[in-house]
Amino acid sequence: MCNEQSNRVAAGLIRDDIQQLRIPLDFPEGLPNLEPRDSIRITDRNAILRTAAGGTGAELVVRRWSWPGPGGRPVYNFRSEGRRFPHGRCLIVADAFYEFTDPPPDAPKRARKTKWRFTKAGEAWFAIAGLWRADPQVGEAYTMLTGAPGPDIAPYHDRQVLVLERSDWAAWLAAETTAPEALLAPSPLGTFAVEQVA
Repeated sequence: MCNEQSNRVAAGLIRDDIQQLRIPLDFPEGLPNLEPRDSIRITDRNAILRTAAGGTGAELVVRRWSWPGPGGRPVYNFRSEGRRFPHGRCLIVADAFYEFTDPPPDAPKRARKTKWRFTKAGEAWFAIAGLWRADPQVGEAYTMLTGAPGPDIAPYHDRQVLVLERSDWAAWLAAETTAPEALLAPSPLGTFAVEQVA
């Protein structure tokens, strides 16, 4: 599953794009200085958008990716099928995510996996559906929701992180959305541009 993402998106661009969607946006901890990073891994911190305090609009904060699960392993991906999400929804800011494929059967024994970079066609950044929670060990943290793969992802992995269309961002964050899980679906053909990076 997805265990690496990229975020080279300036906070000002996030602010401007969210304002164009007419979603009120707050910065409860101030406008974050988001350092561009091509590699954000499990336990690193990244920007998320979540429902603002008071339940109206959104707020931009920086939080840890993953919280410890019952056995101590990090919960960085979370299956969406058959689940309801009445609270704790967030949008994870990214400009790319990565998947890895095994070497071909005839490759040398120590051959490395192939790394693939997925970007959203025609958009500088996108939002992955996520959940956030307060954990007694690590504080507030987020995880990515996953589902069945769309046609752009299926050749590389049997699951995909669920990327929401911009038109669905407000509904995903809105506390009054009664069935937010209905917004979660595999991405249609042509959603992502894919390139081999290693």
